[in-house]
Amino acid sequence: MDTTAPAGIGEAATRRQIGAWGLWDWGSSAFNAVILTFVFSVYLTDKVGDDLPGPVSASTWLGWSLGIAGFFVAVLAPVSGQRFDASAKRKRSLGLLTAVTVAAMAGMFFVGDTYKYLWLGLVLLGVGTVVFAIAEVPYNAMLRQVSTPATIGRVSGFGWAMGYFGGIVLLLICYFGFIAGDGDTRGLLGITTDDGMNIRLVAILAAVWFAVFALPVLFTVPELPPSAADTEKAQVGFIASYRLLWHDVRDLWAADRRTVHFLIASALFRDGLAGVFTFGAVLAVSVYEIADADVLLFGVAANVVAALGAVVAGRFDDRVGPKLVITVSLVSMIVAGVILLVVSGPLMFWVFGLLLCLWVGPAQSSSRTFLARLTPPGREGQMFGLYATTGRAASFIAPALFGLFAFAFSNDRAGIVGILVVLGLGLAALSIVRAPDPEAIAGTDATR
Repeated sequence: MDTTAPAGIGEAATRRQIGAWGLWDWGSSAFNAVILTFVFSVYLTDKVGDDLPGPVSASTWLGWSLGIAGFFVAVLAPVSGQRFDASAKRKRSLGLLTAVTVAAMAGMFFVGDTYKYLWLGLVLLGVGTVVFAIAEVPYNAMLRQVSTPATIGRVSGFGWAMGYFGGIVLLLICYFGFIAGDGDTRGLLGITTDDGMNIRLVAILAAVWFAVFALPVLFTVPELPPSAADTEKAQVGFIASYRLLWHDVRDLWAADRRTVHFLIASALFRDGLAGVFTFGAVLAVSVYEIADADVLLFGVAANVVAALGAVVAGRFDDRVGPKLVITVSLVSMIVAGVILLVVSGPLMFWVFGLLLCLWVGPAQSSSRTFLARLTPPGREGQMFGLYATTGRAASFIAPALFGLFAFAFSNDRAGIVGILVVLGLGLAALSIVRAPDPEAIAGTDATR
C-alpha cells in the first residue's frame, strides 16, 4: 500500500487557508442543523405529513428514507475519496457536490404544507443527505493540506467548533427571524405561516448560507497533484476501485487487527450518535409536546452542551485515555435514553435530552483521538479515510432501526429503542478493543 504523501501535505498553511477551510464547516451547519435535524425534518413530519393517510407515520417514512440514503452513502463513499484524489480533482469535486447539496436545499422551498408534498420533501432530503455525505470526503481530506503533524488536532478542532457554532448562529437567526411567536405571522420579519411559507423560506436561507460560506475554501486552498500511485488508480474503473479498497483493508487486517476492530466499533456507535441529533427534534415535537418554535432553542442548547462536553472531556482523555471517555459517554447516553422512554412532557425532554447531547461531543472527540493514537506515523490519511468509510457504511443502521421500532409498535417513542440498540452494539464492540498503550497517550500529550 502506497503511503507516500503528495507534495503539499504536511506543509504549513496560512491562517487564511485554515480560516477558509473552517468556513465550509461553518456553512455546512445549514444542512446538518437546520435541514436535517431541527427545522425541515420536523416540518416534514409534524406539518407536511401530519394528515398522511395509511398506517405508516411520516416519522417512520423519514427513518426509512434516511436509511435508504445511508445505504447509497455506504455504496458510494468507500471509493469516492480515492477517485477524487487520483484524478487530482478534490477541490473541484467538493465544489460540485456542495452545489448539488445547495440545489437540493433550495428545492425544499417547493414542499408545501400538505401530505402530497411529503414524497418530494423526502426525496430532496435523501438526495441532499447522500451528496452532502460524499462532499465531506474531499473536505476532510483537505485537513492535511491546511495543517502540519504538530497542528492537525488544533486545526481539526477548529473546524469542528466552527460547525457547532455556525449551527448555533444560524438556528438563532431562523428562530428570531422566521419562527418565534404565535399566530399567522412569525418572527421579527413577520413571515406568514400559510402553506408553511416561513419554513420554506428558512430552507432558502440555509441554502444561501451554505453557498456563501463554502466559496472561500474553493478559492483559497490549492488543488494537489496526484502521486504516482494515484495516477495509476485514476485509470482504474469504478468497479475495480472496490478491489483496490479491499486490498487496502486486507493489508490493514494483516498489519493491525486492533485498528480494524476499532473502526467497526466506532462505525456503530457513531451512527447511534448521529441518530440522537437526527431524530431528537422529531421526537421533541411528536412525543414530548415541545412547541415547534422551541425546538430551535433546544437545538441551540444541544449544540452548546455537546461542544462544552467535548472541551471538558478532552482533558480527561489526556489523563485516562480515550476508551474510558467513550465508554462512560455511551453508558451515560444509554441510561438517559432509557429514562426518556418512560418520561413525558417538555420539561423531562429538556433535562434528559440535553443530558443525552452532553455526551455526544466527548464520544465524537475521543473516538478521533483513539484512532490517532493507534495510527503509525505517516499513515494518518489512510486511517482517517477508512474511518470515514466505515462510518458511512454503517450510517443506515440507526435510521432503519428507528423506523422499524416506530412501525412495529405504532409509536414514534419506540424509535428510541432502535437508537439505543445501535449505541449498545457499539459499546459491546468497543469493550473488546484494547485501549491505546499508556505510552501512546503520554506521547500524544507530550507533543501538544
